[in-house]
Amino acid sequence: MTRPYEPLSAAVLDELRGVSTATLTYYLYKRGLRNVFMQGVASLTRGETLVGQAFTLRFIPLREDKASPSVLADPSYPQRLAIETVEPGDVLVMDARGDTRAGTLGDILVARIRARGAAGVVTDGAVRDALAIAEQELPVYCGGAHAAAHVAVHMA
Repeated sequence: MTRPYEPLSAAVLDELRGVSTATLTYYLYKRGLRNVFMQGVASLTRGETLVGQAFTLRFIPLREDKASPSVLADPSYPQRLAIETVEPGDVLVMDARGDTRAGTLGDILVARIRARGAAGVVTDGAVRDALAIAEQELPVYCGGAHAAAHVAVHMA
């Protein structure tokens, strides 16, 4: 997959690791970027720093006529495609519109993302298998935990 942007250099990523979230938010605000973060997101574990290039996936509201659990087996389904396309150092950022009525991913998909070398995951939706995800060595920030698969309320 060809990316429509230049990746951040290792030097820039290293510099960002030393900057607090408050400082980064302040400088983005000064540049006119006032709403560039997800609300209600917290780390599943404490003490993690997460820095990387964002690789984004947007979930939309479920349409009963378009979604069924069978889409999860389709290699071209956007969620699966994103997980198989994320590159080393990327942060998979999933916009679930703040809807936590179903998990956006679970421990098996997080293991795959980790195996692909991603830096972490951020979603304003819920995750499944939160305790098992927290045990993996990958920073995950989410809006909560829920047992239901995302196809209960979302489409990717």
